[in-house]
Amino acid sequence: MSDIQTERAGAILRVTVNRPAKKNAMTSAMYVDLAKAFKDAAADDGIHVVLWDAAGDSFSAGNDIEDFLKNPPGQGESPQALLMKALLGLDKPVVAAVQGAAVGGGTTLLTLCDVVIAGESAKFKTPFVDLGLVPEFGSSWSLPARLGHLRAAELILLGATVDARRAEAIGLVSRVVPDASLAASAMEAALALAQKAAGAVQTCKRLLTRSAREATEQAFRSEVEEFSKRVRSDEVRAIFNAFLSKHAPASKPKERQI
Repeated sequence: MSDIQTERAGAILRVTVNRPAKKNAMTSAMYVDLAKAFKDAAADDGIHVVLWDAAGDSFSAGNDIEDFLKNPPGQGESPQALLMKALLGLDKPVVAAVQGAAVGGGTTLLTLCDVVIAGESAKFKTPFVDLGLVPEFGSSWSLPARLGHLRAAELILLGATVDARRAEAIGLVSRVVPDASLAASAMEAALALAQKAAGAVQTCKRLLTRSAREATEQAFRSEVEEFSKRVRSDEVRAIFNAFLSKHAPASKPKERQI
């Protein structure tokens, strides 16, 4: 079974990250498949809205650390770049339903969505500095643009964990609902968008995001350049060696997530 599943319901394309046993930690292959799902949605005139959710009790634990170490993001057409391009090129609204852990890209990618509904269990964290790294997916621009410098610094520099209510208060999510109501609330928002004039909705999204797209793309390019340097630095190597040593199992290695 694929780690990225799609299901069509009328004019809504539901895209589900389906790796619950690993808390939906992302691999390079998953980024590619997710990018394809969004690209296909953009090309299909019958799709008016994308609903993005995840199986299990977590939205995403971030990057799968073993896959990340084997395939660190770099410049050019990386899996992360493909996903970024697909999301920025999608004029159709994206509704995200977030529960449990939303770590790293599980948080930063939400800044590229249009409606973000969080369950009460949602917790957001961007531990880039703790790993010796820098933000991703253009979030060095999009987070301060959306939240303001001080609140973005709380996430990026301090690496603070933000619960659902705090996320709603600072503007990281649209609203918070009980976990039991999350799926229904997200679908309700998607249906409301799907029933509106598709051309008007897509034109409005283009207008709303016109200046942000260019700024986010530039931030992403700058992040990739810095990331490529950081991931090969002695500082990062020491941090990851310490992490792997601390979490090394007694016998067979297990996949880790960040």
